[in-house]
Amino acid sequence: MTRRDGHVYEGGSFQMAKKLVIVESPTKAKTLERYLGSGYTVKASVGHIRDLPEKGLGVDTEGQFAAEFVVPERSKKVVASLKAAHRRADELWLATDFDREGEAIAYHVSEVLGVDPNDAKRVTFTEITQEAIQEAFDNPRQIDLRLVEAQQARRIMDRLVGFPLSALLIKKVRRGLSAGRVQSPALRLIVEREREIEAFTAEEYWTVDARLSPDGDDRAFPAGLTEIDGSKVARSLDRDPKKRKKGEMVLDEKDARAHAGNLEGASYRIVSVERAERKRNPAPPFQTSTLQQEAARKLGFSAKKTMAVAQQLYEGVALPGEGPVGLITYHRTDSTNLADQFLKEAVRVVKAQYGERYALAKPRRYKTKSRGAQEAHEAIRPTRAARLPDEIESHLSRDQARLYRLVWQRAMASQMAQAIMDQVRVDIEATGSGIPTYLLRATGQTVKFDGFRRVYSEGRDDEPDEDAESILPDLEEGLPLSVLAVLPEQHFTQPPPRYTEASLVKELERMGIGRPSTYASIIANLVDRDYVRLEDRRFFAEDVGKVVIERVLVPHFPNIVDFEFTARMEEELDEIAEGKLRWTQVLDEFYGPFERQLEKSEDEIERSEVTSDPIGETCPKCGKGELVKKLGRAGSFISCNRYPECDYSRDLDGEERPVDEVSDEKCPECGSPMVVKRSRFGPFLGCSRYPECKGKRSIDRSTGVTCPECGEGELVIKRTRKGRTFYGCNRYPECEFAVWQRPVPQACPRCESLMVATQRGTKCTACDYVSTEGGGPTEAA
Repeated sequence: MTRRDGHVYEGGSFQMAKKLVIVESPTKAKTLERYLGSGYTVKASVGHIRDLPEKGLGVDTEGQFAAEFVVPERSKKVVASLKAAHRRADELWLATDFDREGEAIAYHVSEVLGVDPNDAKRVTFTEITQEAIQEAFDNPRQIDLRLVEAQQARRIMDRLVGFPLSALLIKKVRRGLSAGRVQSPALRLIVEREREIEAFTAEEYWTVDARLSPDGDDRAFPAGLTEIDGSKVARSLDRDPKKRKKGEMVLDEKDARAHAGNLEGASYRIVSVERAERKRNPAPPFQTSTLQQEAARKLGFSAKKTMAVAQQLYEGVALPGEGPVGLITYHRTDSTNLADQFLKEAVRVVKAQYGERYALAKPRRYKTKSRGAQEAHEAIRPTRAARLPDEIESHLSRDQARLYRLVWQRAMASQMAQAIMDQVRVDIEATGSGIPTYLLRATGQTVKFDGFRRVYSEGRDDEPDEDAESILPDLEEGLPLSVLAVLPEQHFTQPPPRYTEASLVKELERMGIGRPSTYASIIANLVDRDYVRLEDRRFFAEDVGKVVIERVLVPHFPNIVDFEFTARMEEELDEIAEGKLRWTQVLDEFYGPFERQLEKSEDEIERSEVTSDPIGETCPKCGKGELVKKLGRAGSFISCNRYPECDYSRDLDGEERPVDEVSDEKCPECGSPMVVKRSRFGPFLGCSRYPECKGKRSIDRSTGVTCPECGEGELVIKRTRKGRTFYGCNRYPECEFAVWQRPVPQACPRCESLMVATQRGTKCTACDYVSTEGGGPTEAA
């Protein structure tokens, strides 16, 4: 019962009705309620409360693409609670996130509650602080229907592509597969990189270095051969011959050793010394994509984990004496702008923490380069510069603390003085009787002033660190040098590196494919569908991923996996938000040709042709059938095309697949004997009553390394449910020790802790000791 003055009968008496505020998450609701006070009730929609139906297309493709948005089963209790709260309130405020998805959630909430979207009060903010909340509620606006249409068009487009293509893959390839407007081009990138690596042929080349020292001085330094009689000598070779410098000499072993012999007896003299000062600017504050990249490089976070932890920091973490506090600004943004208030605070903090010379005279401002930037107006930064990571670390989870520190360091570094490097380039002439004139070059670099590097340096994927220090002794022009050793060295060109999560996100953004806020779910889906696997944080394309791209999508749906087409589609979806295009027009122009191609592909694609390849051999068992390379749930294998009449099969390496071997183990589910089976991850124990019983257990493969934690168990090769390799104690669950990198038998010479393999050698898991020996594969063979 509600009186005319707005009071509601509740709890046995009339009480003043509160203003109802709706956000997405309970954590955000709790934080917001603290700032708004007793006059407001804050409720959470728990994400989207309406979506396209789980079964069926849910879109009228015969008309104007009208979508059937329904309340899913999981949201029905939430909707009932929101309706009850709305009946007790006198005003509705929609405070969902400041992006297109948040705008769409606000629209659907108003529709479900029976409120005209034009009448609902929409408030937006990019940080959960008292000032930002007050300003937002002082200046409410209407729901932006252009943003709603843009998000709806994006959602419908994804359904129009994903639903029928996924059904086609399930029918023509195997169960459990899916395709998507952005997912499929991302998979194509990984598959094509895999094929480049497989097709790559390494080329040999040689370099010649000398270890030199000033006369009478034992401070040796290296110098590399760069010229022979005025002709340039290649110090490295690009893997692509078209990108190599023209006219450079490429040394083979015979030439390298001949020139090394000449250099051993040559006289050396410095012909020039060039000194220069180089200034470095810091990286801009984080956007969504750069946060995902750097968290992958420095913290080992997946894109999905980065976004989840960032969401927690944005929505609020309880701090002593403050309650729930939003620690960072909104984490879905393409902007690199920083608020004036933060810039002023950052200067004060830099001066207090590091001194006047590290502070800027005026703020450094960055411009957003991406055309289709999201609507948020700020970069990702701490809500308060003065909230130092060390002061709040004990009140955060380990992951929260590490990500907050990364955000704080990057934002603060962006407002600090330049780093200044002193660079030295020394050219050295080597001459002798009857030999060519050689030119060698030595370079050195030292930090003159660390500037922003005092706080933060940006991580790298596969590029060398151009800021690494290398110290040369004091050298002057005309100074003679002694040669201590001449070192010819063999090298091979390297294939392109496999994508990491960081480099894949970087490439997707560079090509304009998708939006950074979607990358986390896209990457997770590729792994979950077994299209790719992650080993040592790098993507390896699986057989099924190659088949989907090369046998189905590229030949039959070239537009769907065409990078330029996908980027143009993304631009058109952005133009809907800007009011430049009608969303129905964009969908209509795409769907007509796509629907015709779908119908054509149903007839053209034969399952047997997609999933099997003749290898030109007659079956050795029946003598009648032909052997084919076939794609199964456990990957590719060789079998007879007369199956099931002939059950011959073997692995790709030529070993005939044995009949399941009965083990001494009992099934943990039903007690029946277990048999040794094989999957794409290797052998495992499965119940002999499969498929009636699906009990299974892994077979541990030893590394030969004793567990460093318990000292009793042995580290064995294991796999996560998503196929990632790791190494854990075989006494689990009594001992839970585990590492991602391959353990090596040698203990750390400094602290005797466990050493693990890296790409370039080995490193200690306890201290900072690194060795260039004993490296190689970082994952199981």
